[in-house]
Amino acid sequence: MMENIYGIKYTKPKVVLLQETGIGVAETAARTCYDSFSNSENEVVKNLEDSMPDSLMCDELNSIDDSKLLDDLAWTYFHHSILEHANLSFLIRGTSRGVLQEHARHRIQAISVRSTRYTMSSLINAFVAAQGDKEFFISKILSFDMFVTADEDYNRIEISAMFDKLSYQKKIVEDFNDISVAKSSLVFLEELKNDSEKLYEALQNGKKKRNVGDAFKHIITDNVKVDMVVTFNLRSLRNYFTLRDSGAAFFQIRWLAQEMMRVTPKKYLDLIIKGK
Repeated sequence: MMENIYGIKYTKPKVVLLQETGIGVAETAARTCYDSFSNSENEVVKNLEDSMPDSLMCDELNSIDDSKLLDDLAWTYFHHSILEHANLSFLIRGTSRGVLQEHARHRIQAISVRSTRYTMSSLINAFVAAQGDKEFFISKILSFDMFVTADEDYNRIEISAMFDKLSYQKKIVEDFNDISVAKSSLVFLEELKNDSEKLYEALQNGKKKRNVGDAFKHIITDNVKVDMVVTFNLRSLRNYFTLRDSGAAFFQIRWLAQEMMRVTPKKYLDLIIKGK
């Protein structure tokens, strides 16, 4: 999906719900607080009053779709700490580094992000293989689909700036090839210097330089796509959706929140978003 914002076309992120813990554990926690297992409308919760659950009971507990007690605590008594016992994990692809900065402000989450330290080798290989040919570099990077912006003319400007920054760095760093290419691949630079495409393929198929992104992170912008897995407890997800589905939120993170909301099962939304 694409959308035009401020005259620039952007792609929207994709989201999949990887796992959910269910709301049964949250009800069990609440019933433990009030010692009220017998009042539950869920039979498996009632049975917890007199017995410890076996694996089958745990499976049944995690399949609960409704809990009147949780609804009362969430919307009548605003006892939201109980919701911390339910967790959801999302796989997110194609959001931006700008959104990643916004995400970091939500402190209660587990987040694992595509690392620029370990995943910039293709970009650096394209620059080395280009041997000063900016158009080769631009064409190669355009094929990576690495920006959230979907306007080719705009993306060419981004890539051109990356090329200029790398070219500047190459002029002032004596060991540029040593920090950009694995030692075992240096031989390709001389053997294939007359064919940028073959040189690029050789570098790609050769050993990758470890942590190559450490030397080159400065060339990329907040416009670059990132992939990540995030896990929220339900209380934190409530806060995230409240803030990030707001019209006041940065439009890219609002798109992400809306996609996350779209794949979140109704039983969770009923506890954290009024009217869902």
